[in-house]
Amino acid sequence: MKRVIVVLGILLFLLGIVALVHPSFDYHKHEEVARIGPITATVDKPETASIPLGVTVALLASGLVLIFVGARAK
Repeated sequence: MKRVIVVLGILLFLLGIVALVHPSFDYHKHEEVARIGPITATVDKPETASIPLGVTVALLASGLVLIFVGARAK
């Protein structure tokens, strides 16, 4: 159980670092604009999403806490 907690803490901490270094990312959203019978027309729209700073801090802090708790567990 100790290893699982430490590994989970490391993963959360690494996700926090990634969110800190790269806080926004782009993706494409497929949107249907028209449908005439079996034929559909779609548009590929670029979207940008950003990770809030609070989520980044929560990931970093929870990762550190889990690493320390897992390291001190018997």
